[in-house]
Amino acid sequence: MFSAGEASGEQHAAHLFIEMKKLQPGIRGIGMGGAKMAAAGINVRYDSSQIAVIGVVEVIKHYAEIRRALKLMQALLAAERPDLLICVDYKEFNFKLATYAKRIGIKVLFYVSPQVWAWRPGRVKKYGRVIDMMAVIFPFETAYYEAENVPVRYVGHPSVDRVRPHYSKSEDFLRFGLNAEKPVVGLLPGSRGGEIKRMLPVMLAAAELLAERIPGVQFILPQAGSIADDVLQSYLQASKAKIKAIKDQPYDVMQCCDAVMTTSGTATLEVALLTVPMVVCYKLSPPTYWLGRLLVKTPFIGLPNIVAGKGIVKELIQHEASPENLAVEIGLILTDAAYARQMHDNLQGVKERLGQGGGSKNMAALALEILASAPKK
Repeated sequence: MFSAGEASGEQHAAHLFIEMKKLQPGIRGIGMGGAKMAAAGINVRYDSSQIAVIGVVEVIKHYAEIRRALKLMQALLAAERPDLLICVDYKEFNFKLATYAKRIGIKVLFYVSPQVWAWRPGRVKKYGRVIDMMAVIFPFETAYYEAENVPVRYVGHPSVDRVRPHYSKSEDFLRFGLNAEKPVVGLLPGSRGGEIKRMLPVMLAAAELLAERIPGVQFILPQAGSIADDVLQSYLQASKAKIKAIKDQPYDVMQCCDAVMTTSGTATLEVALLTVPMVVCYKLSPPTYWLGRLLVKTPFIGLPNIVAGKGIVKELIQHEASPENLAVEIGLILTDAAYARQMHDNLQGVKERLGQGGGSKNMAALALEILASAPKK
């Protein structure tokens, strides 16, 4: 049984199950997720797009539905008695689900560690009490669990394998109707409705400023499958800047870019793996932001900076995430070749630090290893 609560977790779960089926064709999967998991062959019993929210205020608004989803998943665990529960990210929800699974004697594999290196390191012990194994995707995370004698395995980051354009850069320029002689700027506003609402207007305003300052600049946006056409177009049509929205080809879009403005999250690592210079930006509701300021101990929120252990790309958070600040940073990347080259080289270092890939395959082998050790029904 799989439990994934948002787009990146669902993608991880889908790729994991595909690899598991290669190793053990007769295996069956059920759980909570979305269309990608269903396409991979998992029998999705609850559509997690209804609860894919981030932030204190947003969680409170959706609390009733989140609670309903948890009750449904707990009932499913009790009724179906799967051999293994694989919780993918979506930390607080999945911690509660793992606690219930442990109570009724079902093995739990947790995939993607909570960011204990950023805040609340005491969670390591809590998770250790309700899981059979923590699978981490960054090499530096294992030390936190080993220090508390919690079973842990570094499996590698699944994005390393997944971030592969389908076409060459020159082919994509032709396919997307881009001028290879003019700069291309990518807009990555996120995959959740709340992120689009908060970040896309800021990015579009920045694009308008850039269009005035840099002749011939082109803008391209990889449309997340979770964002409806009418929602996205309502923003794009109101903008003075001309933005090409491209569906279902995120890595082909990213590789065409000379610079990218992106919300914080998995997308920042995907851009880093393509070594495209970027600026990371994010806005939260004021209560969530101030709570985060109190709790979060890491100086960075962007994954490339966290992996590098230093600030290699600029982060613009909350009030700093203004159209002017975004436009200035993107303008610097486009006009200062030395600055852009330094950022590219640092991102290459992040890519090398993340290793050779095989994350989903390693995770599949680990899941089957735990399944093999489960008591036979």
